[in-house]
Amino acid sequence: MKSFKWENAVGVFALLLFAVAQYMALFTAPAERHMSEVVRILFVHVPAAWIALVTFTLAFIGATGFLITGRRGLDWFVEASTEVGVVMTTLLITLGSLFAKPTWNVWWVWEPRLTSTATMLLSFVGILVLRSTVRDADRRAVFSAAATILSFVNVPIVYFSVRWWVTVHQIQSSPATVDPDMVFVLRANAFAFLFIAIWMIAKRWRIAKMRGLAETAPPLPPEVTA
Repeated sequence: MKSFKWENAVGVFALLLFAVAQYMALFTAPAERHMSEVVRILFVHVPAAWIALVTFTLAFIGATGFLITGRRGLDWFVEASTEVGVVMTTLLITLGSLFAKPTWNVWWVWEPRLTSTATMLLSFVGILVLRSTVRDADRRAVFSAAATILSFVNVPIVYFSVRWWVTVHQIQSSPATVDPDMVFVLRANAFAFLFIAIWMIAKRWRIAKMRGLAETAPPLPPEVTA
């Protein structure tokens, strides 16, 4: 009998919450005065953006912790968090383009928020590429930890870019400037994405652990391999 994995319960809860949150986003949340029904994309786009920044922050914490302690589990955590962050960032960029076309009449604009987000995505994709090319486990862990810390510089730039530069991308909203019904649905989706990310990171961490243990396993004795 397989042992119970706590992340499976988190995953079930996350999917149920996501289904309810998406129903509210599509059918119960009000349309926006200027953007009309297009605003419903933001109920997924914005949470994906928030959780992408969270996962990259977790990767940064894991990388810093690994360089300090050398614990292999933190290296696996860096790999898991980075991969989930890449998925979330790809989703937010795709949904942002779908939102931009009817809103700004363009799919993409090379303005600070979008450019910094694309740079952030490419830098963390580079970390995954680095991990796939460096065969030595110790060197891979150190190199990817250092690269993660350097790549994290993009995270606060992405977050503050709309405050630092006035461009086509609208400034960050707050509960005071958004309809309360929209705020509730947005938060429900944000928590759904958070629990999905936790589930995915936990699953991905276990995969990284199995691979790591296989890499460091002692060689079989000659009589077994003969």
